[in-house]
Amino acid sequence: MQNETDKGLTAKSLHSDPLSWVEKYADYLYGFAMSRLRDEDVAKDLVQDTFLAGLQRLDRFEGNSEEKTWLTAILKNKITDFYRKRSAVNLKVMNAENEQQDFFDAESGHWTEKHYPRAFDLEADNPLMMKELGSILNECLAKLPGLWFSVFSMKHMDDLASELICTELKLTAANFWVIMHRTKLNLRACLQKNWN
Repeated sequence: MQNETDKGLTAKSLHSDPLSWVEKYADYLYGFAMSRLRDEDVAKDLVQDTFLAGLQRLDRFEGNSEEKTWLTAILKNKITDFYRKRSAVNLKVMNAENEQQDFFDAESGHWTEKHYPRAFDLEADNPLMMKELGSILNECLAKLPGLWFSVFSMKHMDDLASELICTELKLTAANFWVIMHRTKLNLRACLQKNWN
């Protein structure tokens, strides 16, 4: 006759097999982390932390969702914690903001002549031109501070609702819109600087 502990372990083993997590989910979780962080070492560390946290919380996994969904939720929390710890203004954010300092006239609030938006003269049906623009855009995205990139990619690449992004990254609505505004200004300036 099985005791209660054995029954609990048997029920859990039907829902989850931690020995297969790395094989099943490591690539997916790593890709997810990289899409939010753009730092290979941090992404690898957070995926490992996710597996460890999953093992530590295995007794709370009831099988109501798929393992992949459950582990992704843990990883999202790890990413949020990572950004929360780094929320102090860092050098990269200060540099990005300094690049935008002279975009607007201090008195009128209008664009300065040097930074006034210009047309990109794109030929949408020219695949080489679009590939070159995509390459430049990726370089510009890589220069963004990590939090700015995450907010921008979650909004415009993952098509997530603003409220959900704020919840996941623990941002106020005002912080979210300031980050989006600064990110767009920075990307536009970078594209205009590098697009011939």
